[in-house]
Amino acid sequence: MNTPLRTVYLNGEYLPENQAKVSIFDRGFVFADGVYEVTSVIDGKLVDFPGHCTRLGRSLNELKMKRPCDDATLLAMHRELVARNGITEGLVYMQVTRGAEDREFTWSDTLEPTLVAFTQKKNLIDSPLAARGSKVISVPDLRWQRRDIKTIQLLYPSLAKMEAKAAGKDDAWMVEDGFVTEGTSNNAFIITGDGVIVTRQLSRSLLHGITRAAVLRHAQEEGLRVEERPFTIEEAKQAAEAFVTAATSFVTPVVEIDGATLGDGTPGPYAKKLRAIYIEESRRSAI
Repeated sequence: MNTPLRTVYLNGEYLPENQAKVSIFDRGFVFADGVYEVTSVIDGKLVDFPGHCTRLGRSLNELKMKRPCDDATLLAMHRELVARNGITEGLVYMQVTRGAEDREFTWSDTLEPTLVAFTQKKNLIDSPLAARGSKVISVPDLRWQRRDIKTIQLLYPSLAKMEAKAAGKDDAWMVEDGFVTEGTSNNAFIITGDGVIVTRQLSRSLLHGITRAAVLRHAQEEGLRVEERPFTIEEAKQAAEAFVTAATSFVTPVVEIDGATLGDGTPGPYAKKLRAIYIEESRRSAI
């Protein structure tokens, strides 16, 4: 049985996925000169979309890249893709590159950005990984120093994920100067024995996660203590619980770090509670 072709978006057009073409001279292809956002879809609606637009704007500004269109146009495009592809639960991936011209390290001021977007169906709420808990390994953080910009330069995180897969684990946490920065595609948290949620403070060392911000807000509304500071892998191994946050995995408990089992090896109560709250609030506020 043939899988139906998705409708994708390319520079103002909705096209079958096999008809969408981008120039081989596009700087996203040649230099990884681009940024992206991924917005979750629950019940056919977009989760945290304004936050993703704000972060997209920040990434574009930091790279001195033109904005392809306004937020209202982006929202309409996302909704149209969700409708055309019948996405009830899944995601919309959006990418902006600087555009296409003959290969030079410098670029011209007249260059126009390339905007592409596509959908993926994905089981977000009833996630098997969230139900059993993730097992992670630690790896050195060898990425460039502007991790706060959501660029398409994802080769090293991909290599780290493959290293974890080869070890029979689910993901990797990256470590720099002895402290955890973040996961390969998520923000990392631990929960101490006395119930304090610890996560690294925002800086250029890690992505300013949209889901991270929402979960911290929910935690504080629930009266939970939060400390934004660095932590080591050894501290994480001694934690009562751990979890990660990301737009397409929400709150995912971590039950093992570098072979050390956390608690009884199953998702802990704090992580499960925060996941439930996040899903409930996302369903309420999705647009």
